[in-house]
Amino acid sequence: MKKYFAHISVLLLLLALNACQKGEILSLNTPTVGGIVTNPSKSDLFNLTTGIESGMRNNLAAYLDGVGVIGREIYRFSGAEPRYTTDLLGGGSSVLDNNTFYLNNPWGSRYQVMRQCFILMDAIKNTSTAVASDAQKKAFNGYAKTIIGYQLLLNINMTDANGARIPVPNNTPLGPVVTDPGAVMDAILNFLNDGKTDLTGADVIFPLSSGFAGFKDAAGLLKFNRAIAARVYLYRKNWPAALTALNESFLDLNGNFNTGIYHTFSTNGGDLANTMFLIPNGNGEVRVAHPLFAANIGATDDRINKTSLRTSSASQSGLSGNRDVALWPSLNSSISIIRNEELILIYAEAKIQSNALPEAILALNRIRTGHNLPVYVGAVTQAALITEMLYQRRYSLFMEGHRWIDMRRYNMLGTLPIDRANDDVWARYPLPQNESNI
Repeated sequence: MKKYFAHISVLLLLLALNACQKGEILSLNTPTVGGIVTNPSKSDLFNLTTGIESGMRNNLAAYLDGVGVIGREIYRFSGAEPRYTTDLLGGGSSVLDNNTFYLNNPWGSRYQVMRQCFILMDAIKNTSTAVASDAQKKAFNGYAKTIIGYQLLLNINMTDANGARIPVPNNTPLGPVVTDPGAVMDAILNFLNDGKTDLTGADVIFPLSSGFAGFKDAAGLLKFNRAIAARVYLYRKNWPAALTALNESFLDLNGNFNTGIYHTFSTNGGDLANTMFLIPNGNGEVRVAHPLFAANIGATDDRINKTSLRTSSASQSGLSGNRDVALWPSLNSSISIIRNEELILIYAEAKIQSNALPEAILALNRIRTGHNLPVYVGAVTQAALITEMLYQRRYSLFMEGHRWIDMRRYNMLGTLPIDRANDDVWARYPLPQNESNI
């Protein structure tokens, strides 16, 4: 990324120092900020927006590995960390811990990004028109609100009915833990819809990485905002709203599946490398597809290439797999935030649930033929097409953070495999201990 994020470690240290307050910070989403928002320069604003984008990558691997293991997409073998095959799979008497790395790290990182978004919005309130015009201020605010919505979505995906706190502006008392996931998602939609309003007619002057290529202006960010909104409306079972959001997004039924927005990584000094990359055929740190990934895939389905056959199987704790996850071939590989292929599948699902079955089949066939499968010839019923759609989501969105959530929202967690006699399929993570202490 040509050292795009090289200065971020310094910025994050500055934010951490400014966030200090007397007494213990009992929750990772409570810091307050002072001087950085007073009469900010254009450089200050640019640093904040860059810091937000950079921060979204922090502990992303812990999130993807966690939901991937619980959702039986992968096994994560680690000589240094046995909890991938104990806690996350419910091995023996193991349960999910409310105060450990696989929960606290991604959860806290998401709230830290949200906090930085509020810092940016505070700074914009004190920005002179000589630094940014009103239209340019709208762009900063729209970007911040969009990212808040996206980050909060990842956290409620983890904890579901165990709840989350709706983030609030700096120096505002925290609200309660909201245990209705629908209410949290409605709050997410409020952020996204406010972000849409701000991005409409805005003028973007701040830098974004190559992960936003094609989406760096206000029109592009608005399409990104609506794509995330479509995902949330899908989870809320608001099919008409999902379709409306798709129409305002970058959905292209005939377009490239991989068009979208990405987290970018690099090994440049000061940047973050993609820790989802693991050396193929490794032994110490291994990420293998669940055996059913290959067993259940269609004979000609080219999505098998999201994995690669190992020279010998990897094993740990009574589990084994012979296909490495091959989605990220280097430490510089990008990780998708949202892609056109997902939008096509959202369109298909919304059409199925709206009983517009011919349109749904058209979209599903776009996915099928795009992956070397013949067109759909099964029953033309909602039930049959839901099964087909979930198959396509399983393979098209493999290890992008969706399978476990899909099985939960369709009440199908009980269909996920139990590979050892005393394992469990968890429905949700616990609320982090530090949230319970407030």
